[in-house]
Amino acid sequence: MKPQSYSNHIRFYTPHHFILYPLLLVLLGTTIYFVFSREAERTIWIFISIVLLLIFWMAFMLRQHYALTLQDRIVRMELHYRYFTLTGERLEYIENQLSDSQLFALRFAPDEEFPNLVKRALQENLSGQTIKKSIINWKSDHHRV
Repeated sequence: MKPQSYSNHIRFYTPHHFILYPLLLVLLGTTIYFVFSREAERTIWIFISIVLLLIFWMAFMLRQHYALTLQDRIVRMELHYRYFTLTGERLEYIENQLSDSQLFALRFAPDEEFPNLVKRALQENLSGQTIKKSIINWKSDHHRV
């Protein structure tokens, strides 16, 4: 990744911003055209309506993708803060040695178990499922989308 600066900090999601919305606008324009100019061709209206419904469904699913991406980022920030608070060391130095599955499983560990589970995950290469099963006093996460 290239270094971020003011000139390149805005992030576009290509399927959403450059495919989905323009396609939706084109189809909407086409549908409006057929509605007012081709009253006898109902089949094309049905087809376009189905396509538009599929595109709206895709837009809805992309919203879910955005929420999960943001949520993953927040979980990482929480883990960074908790690890530093509990150990005085930065998680960022070892974070790249842990998979996403391992990191996201560690969020369920209470403060008493968290540092030791991080060490075990690194030393024994525990899977996310194994980390979850190793937690004695589960720390619930009821806010995940």
